[in-house]
Amino acid sequence: MWMRQIHRWLSIIFTLTVIANFVIMALGKPPSWVVYSPLPPLFLMLLTGLYLFVLPYTAKGRSG
Repeated sequence: MWMRQIHRWLSIIFTLTVIANFVIMALGKPPSWVVYSPLPPLFLMLLTGLYLFVLPYTAKGRSG
């Protein structure tokens, strides 16, 4: 349950960083840290998403 909550919050953070990225790009040439700011939450979402994807298959193997 807690992994699902972390994944949801990471998706909110990722969405906000992408929106901020587009706003700053519209204003001019952004610094590199702004361009790469969505990557850490995206990587963490990949890890939590893969865990949530595999979870039903491992639970099915343990129960039967």
